[in-house]
Amino acid sequence: MRKPIITIVGRPNVGKSTLFNRIVGKREAIVDDLPGVTRDRKYAEADWSGVEFMLVDTGGYFPRVEDIIGKEILKQVDSSISESNVVIFLTDGRAGLTALDREIGQILQRCERPVVLAVNKIDHPRMGDDAIDFFQLGLGEPQTVSAENGRDVGDLLDRVLAFLPEELKSPPNYEEEENDDLHLAIVGKPNVGKSSFVNAILGQYKHIVTDIPGTTRDAIDTRIRFQDEDLILVDTAGLRRRTKVHENVEYYSTLRSLEAIRRCQVALVLIDAVEGLSDQDIRIISEVVRFNKGIVLAINKWDLIEKDAKTASEFEKGIREQLHALGYMPIIFISALTRQRIFKALELAIEINTVRQQKIKTSELNTFLQEIIAKYPPPSMDRKEVKINYMTQVKYGPPVFALFVNHPTSIKSNYRQYIENQFRNRFSFPGVPLTFVYKKKA
Repeated sequence: MRKPIITIVGRPNVGKSTLFNRIVGKREAIVDDLPGVTRDRKYAEADWSGVEFMLVDTGGYFPRVEDIIGKEILKQVDSSISESNVVIFLTDGRAGLTALDREIGQILQRCERPVVLAVNKIDHPRMGDDAIDFFQLGLGEPQTVSAENGRDVGDLLDRVLAFLPEELKSPPNYEEEENDDLHLAIVGKPNVGKSSFVNAILGQYKHIVTDIPGTTRDAIDTRIRFQDEDLILVDTAGLRRRTKVHENVEYYSTLRSLEAIRRCQVALVLIDAVEGLSDQDIRIISEVVRFNKGIVLAINKWDLIEKDAKTASEFEKGIREQLHALGYMPIIFISALTRQRIFKALELAIEINTVRQQKIKTSELNTFLQEIIAKYPPPSMDRKEVKINYMTQVKYGPPVFALFVNHPTSIKSNYRQYIENQFRNRFSFPGVPLTFVYKKKA
């Protein structure tokens, strides 16, 4: 079950990014007095009263020509509301009701999503009269708020969450797999070849593939049988006609990719061989690691690269240098177009999922621990001797290891990295993020 999506819409400079930051609790979106300063769509996980949700800020960059601004915003609103469970329509109480507010309000009246009307920049109760004109929008009683100082933002969220069905208010448990089948998420930035990869695996033209980045909107599951294993390919690309492709599709596909990562056991991250490893690729990889999923890096479009005997090894070396501590991830060079090594990628995913379920005996872990401590003891801190007493595995799929220490906070990051490096040298775990928990033990 995915988290509900709550989207903030409104014309430029009404305070959408400020409200977004207030709800999320940290500065995520860029806030400026210039209308439309938020060029990229912003999203973040948030929670209120025990309900977790994805919050979306639809603030965007728009040209300064007034009629073009209106057209672009109306297009943005239309796209945003279709993806949401609840829409917050934010307006500006100081500026008053504008013609553009009315146009957006008319669209929201026709939409099939609950809408909560919020009038921002009402910094004091005596300013409440500034919200009276907004009753004309026909969207119910306005909720006055001040995103800047937080006034009545909690009341706004109470009203928003009241529209969510009860099943979406329960915290999603992504650690509980739906069944024993391997869920393999096919993820990557737009136009990297995700649908082409799935089509090549299936051997038929099942998903729509175009040369337009962002033709994908929803994650699509496909069950296959491979080497006596049931695999569910979670493809975050496909099934959207060219006429439906516009700016917001790529943005909302990011949300779908996050959901695919959450409910998979292993993610196959496709990287464009022609473009190389980009910042966007690294962000996707970081999300996979953050959710402790297995990972395979597949360098797609390898058929387009002029090669000699050293090309692959040099390419791989460059990627590992960029990824630093994430160098434990297997790298495979593929071509969805020619089907080169695509099935080897599936084999790697199965192997990683098996390793991800691996459990190591406590006796083996403590033998390992004593050896590495004898080789390099943990540095003493503040004249206190740091002792790591023992180690055990407390979870698998994903693996979690607990180390019991007399002063847990004294185990610094470089020594923690030393432990993980030595652990991987001994027990391997390729393509599997590891979690080491340091607990107090006298």
